[in-house]
Amino acid sequence: MASLLPTLATPDGPFDPRSLAPGAVEVWLEIGFGGGEHLAAQAARAPEVLLLGVEPFQNGVASALRHIEALGLSNVRLCLGDARDLMAALPDACLDRLFILFPDPWPKARHRKRRLVGAAFIAEAARLMKAGARLRVSTDWADYADQALELFAASPAFAWTAKTADDWRRPPDDHVTTRYEKKRLGDCAPIWLEFERLAAR
Repeated sequence: MASLLPTLATPDGPFDPRSLAPGAVEVWLEIGFGGGEHLAAQAARAPEVLLLGVEPFQNGVASALRHIEALGLSNVRLCLGDARDLMAALPDACLDRLFILFPDPWPKARHRKRRLVGAAFIAEAARLMKAGARLRVSTDWADYADQALELFAASPAFAWTAKTADDWRRPPDDHVTTRYEKKRLGDCAPIWLEFERLAAR
């Protein structure tokens, strides 16, 4: 069964997610998992991987727990709260994948500073991700995609993996469509951005 993460603060330093599943071959994190459909499906496909999920809304956590229970999963741990607090408590180079699917767009110009994907977030993601790890951002707001691309391009830690237009126009082969995605609340078709964590030079 899934469980909520324990208190993240430890007297010995950062919280080590591998302590939750010593046999896990990788650790993946989904930020803002909404109803948990994607998180649970990814965990079912990869039982050898520890899936961490963080979501600020209690209803989303409750929904995710239902999906996880229905699938009988034991490789998921959930955190109710702010993703930035969880990230700050994790050790360096502990993540193999990171998903950010349809984050709050904060579409008004005066609110854009509240968007999750910003320069500070990208720097923290770079700290947490291993060389070669993949980070996926999807959005159905065109200016969010433009802003994310600009910010990631400015970071020496990441490379955009797209080779053709279909790489950002079509969902990746392993994507799981969510209820939110089906609502099409944005101003464009979903855009899929995949980045690779580069090795330090």
